[in-house]
Amino acid sequence: MSETDALGQALRTWRERLSPSSVGMVAGRDRRTPGLRREELAALADVSVDYVVRLEQGRARPSVPVLGALTRALLLSKDERDHLFRLAGHEPPTDAAISHYIPVGVQRMLVRLGDVAIAVFSADWTLISWSPLWAAVMGVPDGPEIDQTNLARMTFLPGDRPIGFGAHPIRTMGDSKQDRANLVADLRWATGKYPRDAELAALIDDLLGNTEFAQTWHSGVVARHGSIRKLVSHPLGEIILDCDTLTVPGADLNILVYTAAEGSPDAELLEFLRITRPTTIADRRTR
Repeated sequence: MSETDALGQALRTWRERLSPSSVGMVAGRDRRTPGLRREELAALADVSVDYVVRLEQGRARPSVPVLGALTRALLLSKDERDHLFRLAGHEPPTDAAISHYIPVGVQRMLVRLGDVAIAVFSADWTLISWSPLWAAVMGVPDGPEIDQTNLARMTFLPGDRPIGFGAHPIRTMGDSKQDRANLVADLRWATGKYPRDAELAALIDDLLGNTEFAQTWHSGVVARHGSIRKLVSHPLGEIILDCDTLTVPGADLNILVYTAAEGSPDAELLEFLRITRPTTIADRRTR
């Protein structure tokens, strides 16, 4: 069996073992296909159905970003992810570099929290996954153009923001300068954990071109990003949200969870957006 044939067989096996509910989808009646349909996997991995067909038939060799998307969509373990990379002719990600891999247990938790506004960032604050409600609140287009967006770049180098990303203005309720300083301190923590990550080093070099970032960076403060309150200027009205950062030890993920006080007008707006948002999960690429 060739490597491409083995890759296609592995993808079919992993696709067929998943139920729609396990990835946050509603299973319709009269399903003849065991597990996920090809079009469902294509939607989750943000690729075309034709591309999934070609992959399973051994007629295509996926790139590293696509392998990350398939890892996330198929809820693969780290060992399975590494096997997938090797079948596709790529070296698996190493521990020396910041990983965008989300552990399977965390993936299941995020699926079950699909009605909450959640965004998942890697240790260098690159966006790797988000819920549809988060996109609806922030005014984020549901498409591949926002994949790999970095929060630090958006904060200190706003010219790097993708067109249409974060269409709804957001401001910190409280000390916004301290909020930005916390982000810098968290990035310094990441450089200590991943001193050989070339992409992280390049990110810091770019950010040092910003005076505020450079001044805060050279202060040498090391800390993890904390919780803060945000005000979103949404077309439906202003929404006050508590933004809490959850971390995943061992995976070095930053999960931002946005909630509103129960019974408040803000909670009512969130509920309205939850009901009217798209029903598909907007999980994106991982590696």
